Amino acid sequence: MQLSHRITHLTGGGSDGWDVFYKARRMIAEGQDVIELTIGEHDIRTDPVILDAMHRAALGGHTGYAMVPGTPGLRDAVADRLTARTGVPTTRDNILITPGGQSALFASHHAVCDEGDRALFLDPYYATYPGTIRSVGAVPVPVPTHAEDAFQPRPDDIARLASGAKSLLINTPNNPTGTVYSRQTLEGIASVCIENDLWLISDEVYDTQVWQGAHLSPRALPGMTDRTLVVGSMSKSHAMTGSRIGWIAGPEEVIQTLITLATHTTYGVAGFIQDAAEFALAQGTALEDEVSAPFRRRRALAQDILEGQNAVGLIPAQGAMYLMLDIRTTGLSGEDFANRLLDAHRIAVMPGESFGQSAAGHVRVAMTIDDDRFAEALRVLVDFAAPLSD
Repeated sequence: MQLSHRITHLTGGGSDGWDVFYKARRMIAEGQDVIELTIGEHDIRTDPVILDAMHRAALGGHTGYAMVPGTPGLRDAVADRLTARTGVPTTRDNILITPGGQSALFASHHAVCDEGDRALFLDPYYATYPGTIRSVGAVPVPVPTHAEDAFQPRPDDIARLASGAKSLLINTPNNPTGTVYSRQTLEGIASVCIENDLWLISDEVYDTQVWQGAHLSPRALPGMTDRTLVVGSMSKSHAMTGSRIGWIAGPEEVIQTLITLATHTTYGVAGFIQDAAEFALAQGTALEDEVSAPFRRRRALAQDILEGQNAVGLIPAQGAMYLMLDIRTTGLSGEDFANRLLDAHRIAVMPGESFGQSAAGHVRVAMTIDDDRFAEALRVLVDFAAPLSD
């Protein structure tokens, strides 16, 4: 008996990029004290007021099957949020509620890609992107970006690979680089999509974590509303990672087809979680700012620590909860650097190569531990890199 080729080749036959993370977790299980700067998990938990709303909804009986497209109240709340933030008129008919952003990425590619279609994505990338594309039978095609551009995509690079492709996946603010795509960059991307008849899938789960510049949803650009699917989530904005609550925003006819997909796959999201998400969105930006404040603060700490030394370079950290550090002066790959740092100092970071070849010679640091411990870990990392760079 054999498993399907599709399921056994989700990672393309190689590593899934999480080897250092798994190694760190094994060390922790053995009782070692490891400082984890690996995954994007807040060091605060979901706010108790959100949990209270979830509890009330569950005790109130919203524990049965919920509406597959999402509850009307939450769909309206998401639509209102997007209308206010982007200026694009949005109603509940443009919204599908999903079990987190990852499910939304999967469904979005199902909507626009057939078996064997080429689906573009930008490198560096969130580690699941290629596997998500393979999971729907499409062929993942990475588009390189460049450290010297602070990983802002070059539209010409996308255009060279766009002929015959069906879709392009982007992520701004970006994980892993922390880059916020400029208006000029996004207008160039939009032109490529229009000229090559590409669907654009825009992962905007970090839209509340912008430290420099401004977030612009490409759905708001001329000619893009009807060819863009926006992926959103409560995970990063409201520290609701475990609640698995996200959405897709797009043209009404696309959302209708995705409701059919949801009926045959997830069959919706728990009603009491949706009620809690609706409550959380109703709290406005104050709660979102509270959740994002530690990352803004730690970014400033990191800038101070990294200033005045030459061993470790900082890619401009414009958004999201990560730092992308350039360690090419050490002569080590990101993977070698991460493994040696973990072995020597019990500090776990993610190799740049986990996110694609464009980030080779870099490491990603998640700003997800308390300020003092984060600052000390970063100082140790710099001290570790310095003699290797001489």
